[in-house]
Amino acid sequence: MSELARQIERYLAELARSGASAHSIRAYAADLRQFLEFLSPPELEPPEPRAIDLLILREWLADLYQCKLAAVTLRRKLAAVRGLYRFWLREGVVTVNVGRLVRTPKAPKTLPDVMTAEQVNTLVDGVATSGLERPHPTRDRAIFEVLYGCGLRVSELAGLNLEDVDRSEGWLRVRGKGRKERQVPVPRKAAEWLERYLAERPVVRDQRAVFLNHRNGRLTDRGMHGIVKLYATLLAGDPSVHPHSLRHAYATHLLASGADLRAIQELLGHARLSTTQKYTQVSLTDLMAVYDKAHPKA
Repeated sequence: MSELARQIERYLAELARSGASAHSIRAYAADLRQFLEFLSPPELEPPEPRAIDLLILREWLADLYQCKLAAVTLRRKLAAVRGLYRFWLREGVVTVNVGRLVRTPKAPKTLPDVMTAEQVNTLVDGVATSGLERPHPTRDRAIFEVLYGCGLRVSELAGLNLEDVDRSEGWLRVRGKGRKERQVPVPRKAAEWLERYLAERPVVRDQRAVFLNHRNGRLTDRGMHGIVKLYATLLAGDPSVHPHSLRHAYATHLLASGADLRAIQELLGHARLSTTQKYTQVSLTDLMAVYDKAHPKA
């Protein structure tokens, strides 16, 4: 193994130790191994970390541009390399963080597509009551209810353990990004379906996960993605719906109903208010659409 490959593996191991989500580690691993491939010409060893200068990084980024990747993808790949450089700097592998010197590609400002409350309710109500022959309809309905009713990230839902559910008081203890914990209230409908599922859930020794797969192991975030996509395709004819769509809808619908932005920030587990403020823009866009349609002077 080359020195560059070894240092990349050390960084990925450090991400796992620091509590990064499995999804983030998979994405960073794919991007950094692609970075390694670019720096590994046929039959030659890649340069050592200290030998990778700004010119090499610019050549790598230019190669990505030629692949016609979206700006968001370019930014993610650059973020992976910058994270690698921060780790190297802390560990004394390099003396200069060359990753900071590369200009970040500009990304178009886009607002998240948000389902209406009616669309969400139609989709969620169809799970477990639509006549679809699914092996675990109660579990699937509980997943939808908690994703939308509590605004969780799919990784947070997959990581829920039985002791995280306060069934008497109606709260969830959620571990978010960076292992930060927060308390999230469970609304009545979500609590009802969660209770139904827990009553059916097999008792498996030493298995703490709330949501189980068909082998009685922890249902992964990838498995939950597949469940949401399946129902969205069959019930709504929209395969683009994913678990984060329900989180977007949760935040936007709370804001539209008058909830305080800082309260929504706490519920979502956002570190920065600016991340939550994008939902304000969505609401303003909706308001302008209503104005343009309904006001006689529009």
